[in-house]
Amino acid sequence: MTTQQLTPGPDAPGHDAPVQATSDLAAPGAPTASSATAGSNAAGSVGAGSTALDPSSAPLSPTDRTTPTRGRNRQVDERDRLMVLLSDALIVHLGVLAGAHPVVLPTAFGVDPEGPDDGGTLYLHGSVAAGWLAPALERDVCVTVTELDGLVLARTGFHHSMNYRSAVVIGRPRRVTDPEERRRALDLVVDHMVPGRSATLRPATRKELAATVVIALPLAEASMKQREGGATLEPGDLELDGWAGVVPVRRTTSAPLTEDYVTDSVPELVLRRAAELSGDDEG
Repeated sequence: MTTQQLTPGPDAPGHDAPVQATSDLAAPGAPTASSATAGSNAAGSVGAGSTALDPSSAPLSPTDRTTPTRGRNRQVDERDRLMVLLSDALIVHLGVLAGAHPVVLPTAFGVDPEGPDDGGTLYLHGSVAAGWLAPALERDVCVTVTELDGLVLARTGFHHSMNYRSAVVIGRPRRVTDPEERRRALDLVVDHMVPGRSATLRPATRKELAATVVIALPLAEASMKQREGGATLEPGDLELDGWAGVVPVRRTTSAPLTEDYVTDSVPELVLRRAAELSGDDEG
């Protein structure tokens, strides 16, 4: 293994790691984004001469900086598979250049596949006093999402890898100012955690809305990769001793814990969501 990534890169013979994002220090599974070849885009656009994207049919990787340059065999072109990944994930990471240094922040999110932005809309929220807010609105940002599906253990350290689904979204976010869109976006963030939850809650107060900022990122400029299956074999690996295989990884939950001050029973939609996240639902 190298000191700059968990597993070797995929270009050299036998290398079997997820492709890196914009540097060798990126986490395994992050798609390549060649930012040096593309300039900043205006909010909701994918470059000069582009037209609005149908979120159900538009391909991924519409620009140079979201077109993978390594590990193309793992490239995912279908936009609906990106939507499935975003549906499965609970957290995304927002990368912004805040002053003289970059900041990467984990955050809850909401998705509107048919939102007002090209390719659909990814909604993020935060405090109006957040230090990352102003820089995020002044230049392009990068949002990444990764779901780990398995540990791939080979007979050599060189071929240890991970099964994963990972995506990068690059674009210029916009601050959501329309009151109706803000409320809908915040409901989507809540419902992403537990579908249907927002309808059971009291509406947000004016004070809560004033303290919360919502930003919208177009999903037009995105790249996704996926690895599945077992380890790569080199000639002679079959003659080696030792175990090799895949350790499947999945999310699990425990039974919901009711607050001391609550007398209501756990809602069915919460129980259903807990079972779904553990893979125990009956569909």
